[in-house]
Amino acid sequence: MTSAPATPDLTSLTLAVLGGTGPQGRGLARRFAQAGLTVVIGSRTEEKGAAAGAELAAATGGAVTGTDNLKAAEAGDVVLVVVPWEGHGELLTSLARALTGKVVVDCVNPLGFDKQGSYALKVEEGSATEQAAALLPESTVVGAFHNVSAALLEDASVERVETDVLVLGDDREATDLVQALADTIPGMRGVYGGRRRNAHQVEALTANLISINRRYKAHAGVRVTDV
Repeated sequence: MTSAPATPDLTSLTLAVLGGTGPQGRGLARRFAQAGLTVVIGSRTEEKGAAAGAELAAATGGAVTGTDNLKAAEAGDVVLVVVPWEGHGELLTSLARALTGKVVVDCVNPLGFDKQGSYALKVEEGSATEQAAALLPESTVVGAFHNVSAALLEDASVERVETDVLVLGDDREATDLVQALADTIPGMRGVYGGRRRNAHQVEALTANLISINRRYKAHAGVRVTDV
């Protein structure tokens, strides 16, 4: 009988959230801090990052600090990329050396917006996650947290974020680690969603969820059945 893989120990790790002053990054940092994890918020400037870290530490009582994106990338054992798509490639190119040897979790959705609403953009590499992998050949890139509502993550009155997180990657140890990271947030569950080449449709699904939210005045997420 094959034994189940051991649950990764996250307590000894530092999580860096690049773009941690935006709604999605700030919300994820809040939830991880509440789960007892050590978090470093990265921002374009050290001052903005430090202010966000101090504010979140006071709000959660957690081990949260803040700095600029480069110093956060250097400090993190696991680094989440939660920045606008427009600056995605440039930022990762500039941080490639700092991210060498680390698990990088790409959470970015390449979306456009017009009068008809949101839509998925075409990415030369196939997806934001695949672009990250191409730009960071010395890192282990995993895609996750694409379809999670920033509004729910940031709302301190919401105790449980009831959603599944599809985790995509080519390294089993890294995807297990990111699934365990999702599992630390009450109500959330990490589910393996395939290899990195399948990230496009997961990123693109966010456009559908935005349309659902607008129609139904909701904060929709994803649940996988029979797993």
